[in-house]
Amino acid sequence: MSGVIFLIQGEKLVELREVQYDTEDLLQRLLADYPKILAGDQIDSENPRRWLLIAREMGVPDMEGATDRWSLDHLFIDQEGIPTFVEVKRSTDTRVRREVVAQMLDYAANGTMYWKIPNIRSQFENAWQDKGINPKKVIEEALGEEIEYDNLWESVQGNLENGKIGSVEFLNDTQNRE
Repeated sequence: MSGVIFLIQGEKLVELREVQYDTEDLLQRLLADYPKILAGDQIDSENPRRWLLIAREMGVPDMEGATDRWSLDHLFIDQEGIPTFVEVKRSTDTRVRREVVAQMLDYAANGTMYWKIPNIRSQFENAWQDKGINPKKVIEEALGEEIEYDNLWESVQGNLENGKIGSVEFLNDTQNRE
């Protein structure tokens, strides 16, 4: 029974079948709401990644002071402040993998060069404050109580400046990390 997953519901065993997502937006919303979909334990089983969504449809400029040229599906950070770029493509997308990888390289090169931490931080904080939720509490719940708020943002800045980033592409409706 390789690849079959079952769900126990009361006294019944329900076989779950793989289906494709109806839209990219559906998978993007699920990732935003349930970051654990990003398999942090597969990246580091000793210290599994814990994910925090910074922004969905994060704008990426192509030069200093420019408006955003591109839009990254998701920007996450982990408990070490490492930014992770996430892009979703359905298996029915006709573009070849090479084009998607080139797209991620554009985002990574320009995001690390032109994003400013105060802007990223205020975008994150404003989104949660608009919902009436304390952004510090969001970070504690997602990344752990041991995370010091200001130190986390300093780590994000250092990681961006040093090009220490991760990327996840969801292709063919499955997850790949490079």
